[in-house]
Amino acid sequence: MPSNKTNPGNYFEDFKLGQILTHATPRTITEGDVSLYTALYGSRFALQSADSFAIDCGLQAAPVDDLLVFHIVFGKTVPDVSLNAVANLGYADVRFLAPVYPGDSVQTVSEVIGLKENSNGKTGVVYVRSTGTNQVGEVVLDYVRWVMVRKNNVEAPAPDPVVPDLPDVVDPSQLLLPVDLDMRDFNPVLSGSAHFYEDYEIGEKIDHVDGMTIEEAEHMMATRLYQNTAKVHFNQHVQQHDRFGQRLIYGGHIISLARALTFNGLGNAVLISAINGGSHTAPTFAGDTIYAWSEILDKADILGHMDAGALRVRTRAVKDLSCAEFPEMDADGKRNPAIVLDLDYWVILPKATLAV
Repeated sequence: MPSNKTNPGNYFEDFKLGQILTHATPRTITEGDVSLYTALYGSRFALQSADSFAIDCGLQAAPVDDLLVFHIVFGKTVPDVSLNAVANLGYADVRFLAPVYPGDSVQTVSEVIGLKENSNGKTGVVYVRSTGTNQVGEVVLDYVRWVMVRKNNVEAPAPDPVVPDLPDVVDPSQLLLPVDLDMRDFNPVLSGSAHFYEDYEIGEKIDHVDGMTIEEAEHMMATRLYQNTAKVHFNQHVQQHDRFGQRLIYGGHIISLARALTFNGLGNAVLISAINGGSHTAPTFAGDTIYAWSEILDKADILGHMDAGALRVRTRAVKDLSCAEFPEMDADGKRNPAIVLDLDYWVILPKATLAV
């Protein structure tokens, strides 16, 4: 008799509105994780790169990159939420609420806040709000994502559709900075950028110039680093029979690539405070080269911080196409098929008026 001790993952019909999922495998984030993350993406933001720089900015040490925290918190959810996913569709209301340092441990709990079966009757969209906490119970990250999940039994009845009402933008009054952050002594020589908050204008577009080619081995290593067990990223034996015939690159891998590329033009955007929304608009595969460009959508002061301001940035990641002409729409008005990520987020920069 076959054993039933293994976890097949949840299918669409297994989810219930209001269901609470406490995810396994808490994770202590180490300096080794940080170094490996740097090796994978080459991120050069100074605050996360040097304890000395972070201490000069009032922090106790270099914090863990915001997106590494996101990926690890996200990775906890995969066995329960997206093991049987077709695709991760988007994010909203993502708020980074407290810094994480090497040695901190994070764990994740999710609530099912929406369900909607697709018209084909074979898949459905699951909306979850996931919350990551550290070892003392402090919330470090809170976000919503929605994912298309297969049905195991296509005859299972569809649930009443519920689509959550999500904010288009995280209100800048809700942006939280580390309580001890102090950018009055921010050093633009060491940060590698002379451009402060005041130097950016709403409507400005930035071609980040550089490109980075995705290697299969790096993507596989990254996904394992986050303990993301989604089948579509790992199992070529299965994926060869899928519509693409190969493994999909984890969408978060593209977010981290794009964020690293934005350093060239946004080098002083040292923290991501919130992600307003994001969508993976086309698949990416090993061998694709990612470029990025950004548009400044808004600017905001931060309550209690005269030394820093927030920029609302929209970054498009593009595969195998230069961003010199800021690709977005084709002549027919449709999204350029080379665009693989559309990400809207708030970043924190020092103000020049109080910087050395």
